[in-house]
Amino acid sequence: MIKLIALDIDQTLLNSQSEITADTKSSLQKALQQGIKIVLCSGRPLAGVSPYLKEIGITGDEQYVITYNGALVESVSGKILSRQTLDNADYRRIVTYVTEHNMQYYVLGDDSKVYTSNHDINRIAVIQAWENSAGIYVRTPDELPADFEIPKAAIVGEKETLDNYEEPVKKEFADDYYVVRAADNFLELMHKDVNKGSGLTKLTTILNIKPEEVMVFGDEQNDLPMFDFAGTAICMGNGSDLAKAHADYVTDTNDNDGIAKALDKFIF
Repeated sequence: MIKLIALDIDQTLLNSQSEITADTKSSLQKALQQGIKIVLCSGRPLAGVSPYLKEIGITGDEQYVITYNGALVESVSGKILSRQTLDNADYRRIVTYVTEHNMQYYVLGDDSKVYTSNHDINRIAVIQAWENSAGIYVRTPDELPADFEIPKAAIVGEKETLDNYEEPVKKEFADDYYVVRAADNFLELMHKDVNKGSGLTKLTTILNIKPEEVMVFGDEQNDLPMFDFAGTAICMGNGSDLAKAHADYVTDTNDNDGIAKALDKFIF
């Protein structure tokens, strides 16, 4: 019996127009009515997740969300259950590296704000700030508090640029941090013990839910840790080949109600 459904947002819950289709929304609301927890599990902060929580009707202290790829586990009302961030020394180390290598980047504070020391701000950072309903704060590490910590850093750019960056960045940081190509335009760095799977492990332990009672949906590399955790891992038809290889089942695409079709097959 499935007690919790965890959903990636971009290219999974949302279609290619960044919308939740009517059938997907209806299916998730039906699951909620049956007492199943619906947990959005995203690299976004709470501010970037909240519009979709509201649209589906996920509210209150008894419903939960996993944000920053697992760095924070919290109720949808903002009560933090688990928090694991990079400290100020880590933040400065990352900024020093990206500055020396002329990389464009941003970091997220746990207030959902976007920070960068880039003066020429990449369009991906602008989009991220807009999605999070946040401004972009151009600050060097010395312009921020000495105890400034971050849940996540993201090196951003076009696919070809990040293809060239990925291996050098992993060589520099992978021994100390969780480094993942979250999508074509994002190369993300987080605490070594942070990923969507670890966030889901913490939440289900608190809720006394077993892995076999969990169903997850995703499409990309950063979803693999929750695929490995859950009893039922479902990849979207538009997902990467790597994600499909790790899934128990491949459903239809995000544009063709893949979530709703999988829920009809496995739950309803």
